[in-house]
Amino acid sequence: MKITDVRIRRITKEGKLKAVVSITIEDEFVVHDIKVIEGEKGLFIAMPSKKTADGEYRDVAHPINSQTRENIQTIILERYEEMLAEEADVATEVI
Repeated sequence: MKITDVRIRRITKEGKLKAVVSITIEDEFVVHDIKVIEGEKGLFIAMPSKKTADGEYRDVAHPINSQTRENIQTIILERYEEMLAEEADVATEVI
């Protein structure tokens, strides 16, 4: 499985949610609303989910195995860090 596109919408409000991401898989399938979250041990992703009638959240789409989850998370977090670095470079150039 190859992720062919990553689109990141940064969240500027204070809080644990840092970005919302869409990924395209092999130019054929898109998954929207993957969240980048700041946790106690650093950044991680949360797959798209919906709230059930009993108040629990259940993933709408998710990887079947941990290796695929790790691959998706690595790609998303690398792109997120690149985006932050580019924003910092632009801010430095403006000053």
